Amino acid sequence: MLKLHHAPNSRAGRILWLLEELKLPYELNRMEFHPKALKSEEHRARHPLGRVPVLEDGDVTLYESGAIVEYLIARHSDGSLRPAVESPLFPKYLQWLHYCEGMVMPPINTIVVQTILLPPERRNEEILGQAKRLLTKSLEPLNAALADCDYMIGELSGVDFMLGHACYMARRLGCMPEDMIHLNAYVKRLEARPAFDKGIKT
Repeated sequence: MLKLHHAPNSRAGRILWLLEELKLPYELNRMEFHPKALKSEEHRARHPLGRVPVLEDGDVTLYESGAIVEYLIARHSDGSLRPAVESPLFPKYLQWLHYCEGMVMPPINTIVVQTILLPPERRNEEILGQAKRLLTKSLEPLNAALADCDYMIGELSGVDFMLGHACYMARRLGCMPEDMIHLNAYVKRLEARPAFDKGIKT
C-alpha cells in the first residue's frame, strides 16, 4: 500500500489531494511541521533533509513533490490526468508543471520565511517586498492562461496539483491581487473539489 509522510501546511498537501482525487488506498503518517519530528533520525532516513512529502510505494521511496505527482499519475492512474506524449497539449503540460517550482514557489518560500518562520527582529522588509513583487509577476501569466479555461491546460491535470496548490498558498498569504479575476476564480474552483478540501485541510 502507498504510504504518505505528511505535515500540514506543506507541499505534502499536493500529494494527499492527488491521492484523494485518484481514490487510491493509502496510509497516512501525519507529522508535526516542527524540527522535532521532521529532523528526527527516523525521518531523515526517509528524506536526507528532513522534509515532506515522502511517498513510499513498496521498494520505491520518493521525496520531491513534483516527481511524486508524475509518478502517481504514470503508475497509479488511468492516464486521464496527463496528456499523451504525442498530444499538442503535452509541451504545455510540461511547461506549467515545472513553472510551479521554478517561478512561483521560490518567492512564496521567501515570503513564508520573512513573515512566519523568522523571528520579528530578523525579518527584512526589503527582501519581503521584492519577493511579493516577484510573486505577483509570476502569477500574471497564469491569470492570462486561465482566461478561457477552467484548469491550467483545459481539463484537470497533474499541473493543477502543483500550480493549483501554489496559487492557493499565494492567495492565503494575501499575495494574489483581486484584479487577477481568472486566477482567483480558479482557486475557488479547486477549493470546491471535495478531494482538494480533504487533501489540503488534513
